[in-house]
Amino acid sequence: MRNNVCSQRLDPTSRRLRLPRDQEVIINDTVGFIRALPPDLLSAFRATLEEISGSSLLIHAVDVSNPRWTQQVQSVKRILVELKLADIPVILALNKADLLDDEELATAVRRAQAEGSEVVAISAIREASLSPLLERAGAILARNLAAQSADDERYRSPVSLIA
Repeated sequence: MRNNVCSQRLDPTSRRLRLPRDQEVIINDTVGFIRALPPDLLSAFRATLEEISGSSLLIHAVDVSNPRWTQQVQSVKRILVELKLADIPVILALNKADLLDDEELATAVRRAQAEGSEVVAISAIREASLSPLLERAGAILARNLAAQSADDERYRSPVSLIA
């Protein structure tokens, strides 16, 4: 019997990381791949995503070589709205960029930007492609930190949360 799995991973993993701007962050890998969540699984997922509710930034990594990548991005956006997490800044990391030719990648970046996304193309096998992602994350965190009032608990800590 075939198991219809909507998500490959629901359990969070946390790691500390130092960004280029000498910012210390905690990375929470919570989501995994989401195709569609039925209402009962959404309830379970809601508890898992409590980890990111206090995050300063979400990095949404999507396999840009997958023909359905835009649908996957829309599914994640919809779920973030349903979970009331859509106000957290997001960087869309177009992963596996090395599998596309230059024209395909440029088209994908333009398409994601047209949807209003902060976009960075990355490839796990091209280490240099990760630097722009870390730089962008550091810049967004610095900008958001400067814009927040001292009353906001999320921004008092010298450690930012990224999911």
